[in-house]
Amino acid sequence: MCDLSGSLPVEEFASSDHREEVLPLPETEVLQLPRGREVPIEFEAKVLDVDPDEVAGRILSLGGRPVGDRLMRRYVYDVEPGDRSRWIRLRDSGTAVTLTVKEIAHDGIVGTTETEVVVGDFETTNELLRRIGFEAKSYQENRRVSFELAGAELELDWWPLIPPYLEIEGRSRDHVVEVGHMLGVSEDDLTGENTTKVYARYGIDLATITDLRFSA
Repeated sequence: MCDLSGSLPVEEFASSDHREEVLPLPETEVLQLPRGREVPIEFEAKVLDVDPDEVAGRILSLGGRPVGDRLMRRYVYDVEPGDRSRWIRLRDSGTAVTLTVKEIAHDGIVGTTETEVVVGDFETTNELLRRIGFEAKSYQENRRVSFELAGAELELDWWPLIPPYLEIEGRSRDHVVEVGHMLGVSEDDLTGENTTKVYARYGIDLATITDLRFSA
């Protein structure tokens, strides 16, 4: 649907003037754990196989604003080998490097929790994790163009080998569904599936790819 080896088809909507702007994190509910610990619940959903230019135009026509475009890179690690319900992600988003434990309860809009900290350096943190026994099982890249609409974060994501998709992150489940409706997307077309399951829809086992990046 788009040529990932060249420029992004919606780059006219995400000029360099917006590259350093960072959206505040949306308000989230939290999952109560023992000893007073709290884990934020993500309210987000994907719309798969989208036309990026059409979606970007619709967002802007509704009063949304472009926030930035960037290449994102990450290392992924097992918490426990073979457990696909939770994993460790070290990600350089272009504006910050974060270390996150992601846990998936189900594929619904409220099925994911994240425990996340900001770290200083991408490769140094990878080496630190390696030295304490966490060897990266894969390196992954994706391209992202970000927008803000009605208080929600909207991300157009390009990943190698699969069609682009839209991700909507809001302050509640209802908020995500509402923003989807603004874009003409029904709730039935929203999925909380993680990236591994999205790849599986196209017959690709992401767990078998140790180096996922765009062609030069």
